[in-house]
Amino acid sequence: MSRTSFFYSDTYNVGLPEAHRFPMEKYRMLRESLLKRGVLTPAQLIEATPINQDLLLLAHEEDYVRDVLNLTLEKRRAKRIGLPLTKEMVLRAMVSLGGSVAASNKALEVGISGALSSGTHHALSDNGEGFCFFNDFAVISRMNRDKSVLIVDLDVHQGNGNGQILANDSHVTIVDIFCKNNYPLKKQCEAAGFFIGLDSGTDDDTYLETLESTLSRLDQKYDLLLYQAGVDVLKGDRFGNFHLS
Repeated sequence: MSRTSFFYSDTYNVGLPEAHRFPMEKYRMLRESLLKRGVLTPAQLIEATPINQDLLLLAHEEDYVRDVLNLTLEKRRAKRIGLPLTKEMVLRAMVSLGGSVAASNKALEVGISGALSSGTHHALSDNGEGFCFFNDFAVISRMNRDKSVLIVDLDVHQGNGNGQILANDSHVTIVDIFCKNNYPLKKQCEAAGFFIGLDSGTDDDTYLETLESTLSRLDQKYDLLLYQAGVDVLKGDRFGNFHLS
């Protein structure tokens, strides 16, 4: 752990209306908590920089990328994202993806790394949704076509963007365990792997047994593991329906 770095982007904390559902402050609070508890040291934390725009085209259609960056995306499509289409918000999204890419490169170099605001798994090839402008795991997977990639997505919501964009990428395997009665309404399960929807109210034992049995079915080693650690599986989370401790 002492050899690696972790990337943060909470300095790009765009203000939202008080009643907005997205908890923007969680990224800063996570970084501060990790430092306070001694999980990470200040020297291990690196402020992320914006992703190269050309990398977005690995996973997204050129027209969509252009319209987001130019702030010309039509209102109906922008509304699906759930965040305001502003210069500041798009920059924040670009920096968040930059942190994800940097973390993946660092992990390949030293074995492990992390980004404290990543996992934008709802962004589709031609549209954003679910608070996601662009899909970082899809970009990283396409950056590493010469490697075998395993995505383990344990967010309470299904990673529909991963499933849609990477449906034909034979070097990628996806393990996605989600609440089947939760967002998104239309699930995307065409990619290679295991897409498992569990019932609302799922508890620790059922969840962990499902995860262990699924991972045990993987029959190869992977060059790169992309893990989405979704804390919204916890009991009481306002966006999730599971009862995990």
